[in-house]
Amino acid sequence: MNIKGMITCLLLCCCAGIWAQERAEVELETTEGNIRIALYNETPQHRDNFLKLVRMQVYDSLLFHRVIKDFMIQGGDLNSKHALPGQRLGSGELDYTLEPEFRLPQLYHRRGVVAAAREPDNVNPEQRSGACQFYIVWGKILNDKQLAFIQQRLDSATHGQVKLTPEMIETYKTVGGTPHLDGQYTVFGEVTQGLDVVDKIQQAATDRYNRPVSDIRILRATIISDLFAPKPQPAKAVKPKQGKGKPSKGLKR
Repeated sequence: MNIKGMITCLLLCCCAGIWAQERAEVELETTEGNIRIALYNETPQHRDNFLKLVRMQVYDSLLFHRVIKDFMIQGGDLNSKHALPGQRLGSGELDYTLEPEFRLPQLYHRRGVVAAAREPDNVNPEQRSGACQFYIVWGKILNDKQLAFIQQRLDSATHGQVKLTPEMIETYKTVGGTPHLDGQYTVFGEVTQGLDVVDKIQQAATDRYNRPVSDIRILRATIISDLFAPKPQPAKAVKPKQGKGKPSKGLKR
């Protein structure tokens, strides 16, 4: 490699490190352990919305209400905070949705990513994301035959718009995931710590509605790092009014 190539490589490595450090991070303290999530800058609407809800403490005390082994764990149902044992969950949402932010082939459904849940295509043809429900992918490690079949499913579901790249195929064969969801649900983050906790949760015993028999709760969601938060504006100096020989009354608080 020549000097120019070495410099270019070094700059790319440095930039990659900076970009990784600039991701906002959230930690979910759960009854099974802690899960730390880095939010992708490539999906700014979903990133900022998730951070907003964490600041509002929306996720505190909610359940992982839908758990499917070898597939994913889902949380964020607003009705789950005070749900009775055996109560069917899944419909608790906020009154707005988000535009999809599909970022293939960079962001896809490999094991450990975080994605937004949404209503199905028959009532949501624009594939807009729900505001607060999310899922963390577990999935399976797949072979070539399985991936070829999934590609056929993707061709049908997306009219040939989603193609698994060699890199994606290799990841699904070694790391695992849920490729049949690619290009249809927005991936907006990834687990950076606590994947073992996700594994533990995805193995939980569930009822016929995929709700864990024993509640698995998000005790608290906390922002660990958010370099993209709006900076507070400095207060403007207020000039006192010129009185007519009378003392000024001061500002109301």
